[in-house]
Amino acid sequence: MKADLIVGLQWGDEGKGKIVDLLAKSYDYVTRYQGGHNAGHTIVVDGKKLALHLVPSGILNPKAINIIGNGVVISPEALLKELKQFDSIDGKLFISNKAHLILSYHAAIDQAKEKQRGENAIGTTGRGIGPSYSDKISRSGHRIGELLDTQTLAKKITEQLNENKAYLDSLGVAIPSFDSLKEELELYKKELSKFIIDTTDVLWKALDSQKRVLLEGAQGTLLDIDHGTYPYVTSSNTIAAGACSGTGLNPKEIGKITGIIKAYCTRVGNGPFPTEDFGSDGDLIAKNGHEFGTTTGRKRRCGWFDAVAAKYACRLNGCDDVAIMKLDVLDGFKTIKVCVAYEIDGKRVDTMIGDVTKAKPIYEEFAGWDKVKGVKEWKDLPENAKKYIKHLEKLMGVKVSLISTSPDRNDTIFLGNEE
Repeated sequence: MKADLIVGLQWGDEGKGKIVDLLAKSYDYVTRYQGGHNAGHTIVVDGKKLALHLVPSGILNPKAINIIGNGVVISPEALLKELKQFDSIDGKLFISNKAHLILSYHAAIDQAKEKQRGENAIGTTGRGIGPSYSDKISRSGHRIGELLDTQTLAKKITEQLNENKAYLDSLGVAIPSFDSLKEELELYKKELSKFIIDTTDVLWKALDSQKRVLLEGAQGTLLDIDHGTYPYVTSSNTIAAGACSGTGLNPKEIGKITGIIKAYCTRVGNGPFPTEDFGSDGDLIAKNGHEFGTTTGRKRRCGWFDAVAAKYACRLNGCDDVAIMKLDVLDGFKTIKVCVAYEIDGKRVDTMIGDVTKAKPIYEEFAGWDKVKGVKEWKDLPENAKKYIKHLEKLMGVKVSLISTSPDRNDTIFLGNEE
């Protein structure tokens, strides 16, 4: 048995939460493999909205075991707040003992450094994700499994913070007292220790026992620390390859890879965005799509579908198929644009490899449509919407297997051999 994988193909916010929730009923385990509570997955069931930031999107499946993998950085404070949404998840959620901690000083450092950058700010959420990953890479971080010995952990953290006092003072970050830190850690231990185990061993045994495993990424491909629009990226590997290091599974244990992509593009924070629309079309996409961050509430930058970036992302991730999200948001547009190439320094460029800061989109235009919202069958889609989907398939080089026509889990078209 192999683990299937869901990965975002843009700058995050593609709608992965809905797809994982929708597919989770067919899986025994759902595992989040990277990122932190800077990610936000929104699930709508029977009109009720549920916002998830750390808990895997399979949590609504009564039969699925949900795992937060070792590649995730965890704010215990944020996690405990999120868990209050559920009546009981004992036995349904497990946390890798190797996942790294985010504590209050990480967020303070994050916010202070972003403020210092001024006009060169990255656009971080300020949640402490970057500083926690920095500690991990510099081998000065702390794993959530260390909560089981709070005395030792509090001592180590206090010593580290005092060693870096000059740096923290320059940022205006206060060092907590040993007693207050230990008290905070004791609370986390009390509430979370029952969830902390070696999740890699759990996943290995699950696959050996022919259990179905679904892996869930956070953010999107274009925010990958290595392959995204650096330095305007997140601090982890968001692509499919990150699922291996973030769980302990090996590449041979990865099965079907499904890419999630919007019918248009959005981005939160700073960084290049070749198809961003600064006019009325961009405003209407934002309005129709309710494009405000699940985590931050910030208005997302909006623009047209970027097929150059989409093809790049499909290749990076090895996508077997693609799910097109929020097609209904384009209802009512007379003309819909798709970027098929870039113009950079007067030359046509057909790939996203390299610096796209100066990229100007070269568009193809398509006739618009109406009344996609809520459609559940391919045959009921407007003809122009069908043509649009088929052309995106051709441009990406990957088959579209699913189309979402509203936030509700039931408003979804599953494609077989429809023409």
